Amino acid sequence: MRIEVVRTGGFAGIERRAEVDTSGRADEDELRALALLALRPDPGAARGADGVRDGFSYRITVDGRTVSCRDPHLSDAQRSLISRLLKEGA
Repeated sequence: MRIEVVRTGGFAGIERRAEVDTSGRADEDELRALALLALRPDPGAARGADGVRDGFSYRITVDGRTVSCRDPHLSDAQRSLISRLLKEGA
């Protein structure tokens, strides 16, 4: 499974991206489950809700399926996957 996370926006407007192929990784099953959950819309987030000023926008792509989300309207799975791939808080 190929997972890509792209973060844009923020105060400085600097784009960050990370991509991982889960094949053969020790955490393959965990990343696969997290990625599939991250593709689902967060039922707790308001539909079409705007992000916060100078907040980040994210694009998560898993094997060609893409979802876009914005701070602070991230599901727990999205936040966790973003943090793991970008190796920083989301």
